[in-house]
Formats: sequence, C-alpha cells, structure tokens
Amino acid sequence: MDASAGQAVTEINDRQAAGAPATLRADHVAPERLVLARGVFTGPAPRISPELYAVVKGKSHRERFTLQLDKGAHAHTNTYFGRFAASYWQRWTHVTEVEVAMTLEVTGKVKVKLAASDIAGHRRVADTVQVRETGRVVLRAKLDMFIDGGALWLEFDAVGGDVTISDLEWSAPAPDHVRPVAIAICTFNRAEDCANTVAALASDPTVLNAIDAVYVVDQGTDLVQDRPLFGETAPKFGDKLRYIRQPNLGGAGGFTRGLYEVSAANEHADVILMDDDILCEPETVLRLNAFANMTVEPTLVGAQMLFLFNPDYLNVGAEETNLAKLRHGQKVSKALRNTSMLKKNQERRVDAGYNAWWTCLIPAEVVKKIGLPVPIFFQWDDVEYGLRARENGFVTVTLPNAAVWHADFYWKDFDDWARYFSSRNSLIVSSLHTDLDPKAVTRQLFREISEYLVGMQYGLAHTTLQGIEDFLRGPEALRDGGIEALAKARGSRNDYPETIKHPAATSPVPNAHIHLRRAGGEPSRPLLILIKRAITQWTGRTIPGVVGITREDAHWWHIALFDHVVVTDASQSGVRVRKRDKETARRLLRRAYKVLKQLRKDLPALQQRWRAAVPELTSRENWERLYGIDKNNSEQN
Repeated sequence: MDASAGQAVTEINDRQAAGAPATLRADHVAPERLVLARGVFTGPAPRISPELYAVVKGKSHRERFTLQLDKGAHAHTNTYFGRFAASYWQRWTHVTEVEVAMTLEVTGKVKVKLAASDIAGHRRVADTVQVRETGRVVLRAKLDMFIDGGALWLEFDAVGGDVTISDLEWSAPAPDHVRPVAIAICTFNRAEDCANTVAALASDPTVLNAIDAVYVVDQGTDLVQDRPLFGETAPKFGDKLRYIRQPNLGGAGGFTRGLYEVSAANEHADVILMDDDILCEPETVLRLNAFANMTVEPTLVGAQMLFLFNPDYLNVGAEETNLAKLRHGQKVSKALRNTSMLKKNQERRVDAGYNAWWTCLIPAEVVKKIGLPVPIFFQWDDVEYGLRARENGFVTVTLPNAAVWHADFYWKDFDDWARYFSSRNSLIVSSLHTDLDPKAVTRQLFREISEYLVGMQYGLAHTTLQGIEDFLRGPEALRDGGIEALAKARGSRNDYPETIKHPAATSPVPNAHIHLRRAGGEPSRPLLILIKRAITQWTGRTIPGVVGITREDAHWWHIALFDHVVVTDASQSGVRVRKRDKETARRLLRRAYKVLKQLRKDLPALQQRWRAAVPELTSRENWERLYGIDKNNSEQN
C-alpha cells in the first residue's frame, strides 16, 4: 500500500473512531469479581420450556430471575441454561474456583447443595449449606476435576418453609481490565425479526450495560429502521446504537462491516456477531463476554444453536470440517446432535473446529492479526474465518449453556439458489486451508451431480456446476462481493421447472393422478445402485405415471425409479414436480464432464492463486471498495 493510500485509510479509521460510541473506545475498570453467569428461571418467550432453566417438583412460582418454592418443594438447575460448564472453564480460562451467590428469603429451613458431575454424568456434592434466615448465601467449588467433562449446578429443598431465590450469580475474581464489546447484527429483509433481536438485547438492563455498542447492518429494502419496535427500542441504547445501510453483500459483507467498524474504533474491542432472525437469549451475551475475558489466550467463543421450532433441541454440541470432502457442519466426535436438552446434558467437553455466526464472539486480537473475512457473500464465510484464526493460533470454543434459537436447518430445502454459494465456497475455503486431491474431489463431485441427475434435480445440478465454474475463474469471481453471482444463481434456476415450489393442493398435476409410493431400505451398495438407476433413467425403463413422494422418502435412489414425481418440499409449504428429461440430463452431463475435467487439471494452480489473493481479498481497502467508503463518505446513518 502506498503512502497516499495509507493516509486515506488512517483518515477513515480516525473518523470512524471519533464517531463510535464513547464506551467502545476504552477498556473498562474491572469489578472485584466478574459475573460469569446468572441464575435465570424462565426463557425469553412463552414457547421456551422453563425446564431448560430449572426443574421444580412441588408448588412454585417463577419469574425471569426469581424462583419461589413452597414448603416441601424441590428444585434443581441441572438443566441446559441452569448448569455451569465447569469443564470448559477449567480447560480454557484462568478460573480455578467459582462462587455461586444468591439471596434467599426463607420462612423455615432450606437445604442448598452445589452439585457436580463428571464425564459420565455421575453426581457428587461440591458444597452444601442449610439456611434458616433470610440473607445472602455463598457456595464454592474448585475447578480442578473437570478437564474432560462435567458441570456444576444447584439443588434446593424447601424442607421447613417457603423460600424465594433471587439475584443468583456465578462469579470469579475479575481480570485486571474488561475489554469493551460490541454486537454486530447483519440483516437483509428480515426487518421484524431484526427489530425483535435488538429489542431482546435492550430488555435486560445488565446485558445492556455490559455491551458498549450495537451495529445493525441493514442490506435490504424492507428497512429495520421503519419498524415501530425498532424506533421504540433505539432510545434505550442511548449513544450505543449504530444503524448502517449498505448494498447486499451477504452475511460475509454484513458481519464484516461490524468487524470493520469496531476494529477501527478500538483495536482492543471484541465483537459478537449475531444473526437477525434468532430468538435471542440475552443471558448468552453475558456468558460469552465473561468467558472471553477470562480465557488464557484470546479465543473465539461461540454460542450453541437450539432449534426455533423445536426449542429444547440442540443442533450440535460442536462442529468441525472435512475439507478433503468439501464438508462443513460435521459433528465433532461424541458431541450431541439433534438432542432434546430436557432429556440429556452435555457432560463431555468437545472441542470445536469453528463456530457458525448465529452468535459468536470474535476477540480483538484475531481481527488485528488475521484481518477481515473473505468476501464470499454467504455460506462458509464463518468456517473460513474460524479455520484461518486457528492457523494463526486462536482456538474456537463452542460454549455449552450459552445458546440462541435459530430456524431448524432441516426445514430448508437443499435444492435452492444457496447451493451455488455452498458449491463455490466449499472449493474456495477447502483450497485455502488444505491441499485438495484433484482426482478425489472431481470424482466426488461427479458422483453428487450424477445423483442429482438421476433424481431429476436438473436445476440443482446446474446450480452446483455454476459454483464450480466460478471457482475456476479464480479470485476475480469475488470482485463485486457476490452481487452479480446472486442474481445469476437465482435467475438461471427459472429455466428448470422442478425448482419451482407449488401449493400441494393446486400443483400442475391433478391430485387424482398422484399415487403415493414409499421408499424401501437404504441400498447397501449405493454406487452400484447409482449406475443401475442411471441406466434406468437413460433408457426410459422407469415406472410410468405420477408418483407422490414424501420428504422423508425423497432419496435419489427411490425417486430415480419413476419418470414423474411430486415431492414434498423440506419446508412442508409446497411440492416440487420433477419429470424425466433425457435431453436436459444429457446436456448437463456433458457440461459436468467438461467442467470437472478442467477442475482436475487446474486445481493445483487454482489453490495457489486463491491463497495468494487472501491478503488483498481480506484487506480493509478491499472491503472499503465494496462498501463504497471513501474519506469523505462513510455511508453510515
């Protein structure tokens, strides 16, 4: 970067720092003890089971931070949000002993136990007290027996009278300072959802006091600022709220804007990236921030994801990648997946490879050392950043008992325009972080495309090939941050009728003609079956007539038996109509052969080109160009 460009960047950063909230621009004096988690007894919405917070037997009354037990009642916090993840705190932080303090209003004897578990879930008692008078109660436990697993929780027995539990806090000696923290929310035409998320942050005075800035990056046309709830909420933040409008550069562009703004204002400030369409648990913000301030080394700290439609179910305890197979979202061995947290606890410590950005804290040191994300618009951007951080010495911890609710992934159909970005970006990110085997990669991609073709998903095959073709273009494909690619991926799918979703009752096929056909068991030799189904489709020896297939039976090896199928969309809001088209299959097969032949030949050189481009792609100057920022215009409202 030449001197004039450097001066321009300095001027931009100085202007951004001056315009940032005052509390964001300096570290904070730490209290004597830092609150690591609070006792919460009900969720942020009626749909959330209170048993994710505390389980009670007997007569009781609970509010957000207060639990009242009648005489004879029993309660425990050996629950998802009630537990303290002792294993993670021992493994990754300076904390060696934790205190849990609470106010008890009693009318008779109450027994309180601080219980612990190990990796197998075996219970032991760490501390206990009997209380006969109203006042403040403190229990303590050393974090010295939890490295591989285990947690702490409280148990209450109102044996001699009523008790009201309030102001419950888990704490430890504070570090010498507490770093400022900002939240960055990226949104695109989910104005109501985003307004609700911002309002959730403002609903908790303690959390509101703990965060120093909230950046809402609006890339849509249905504006968050036009929502009455946002207008009502904004004054609660005082000087802390910043609303930014910019072109739609996807999740990568929106979240990067938050990192860009905060790091310009204070290179020592952490950033919590947060999706717009979550159901936010404000307590999670406090827990992530406390953990990040206590880690031995700067650490990315991610929240877990609970399902929005099935709120007690955990998506996955921790994720990793299999880059050789172009896969992310892989369950870490022994981690829980799709598990009801009313029925099971995560005892084992599982170490993440990365954390998705539904909610994830990025330490200031990471941004300073590795720069900003790669402008790949959408999908794999969080994966790439987590991998690059680890390669530079920064681990990721997915913290149990800190979560938000996000729409269940299995309600989203795999066959949509987003497959373009998944296809392209999986190749980009894998190329950046491992040495791909050209033969293995092209063989895998050919098989996947073949499965799409025999399953009569011609648009899906086309979208996948689009992604591979743009990867072959090299870093120039990211020149505009994805705007052109998005339009192309969405628009070209209209050429494939089976990509269109129809209402089930009024689909183009008469209902009387549709006969439901269930699938049998999964084939034991899928490659052989793929060859057989391809021959069946190619020669037209498919079963005639219109067949209806449910979402759970929509396997390629089942659908390929027929020539005309009506398949339930994963969203359960409509159906897709697939029809055998030999000419389209032939054209796509030829295209796949040509594209994959080029990929096999060029992949080693392409990997080097992509790696060489990372410093420029992730630079502040490149992102300023994409945002349209210059020293006279920050585009910030």
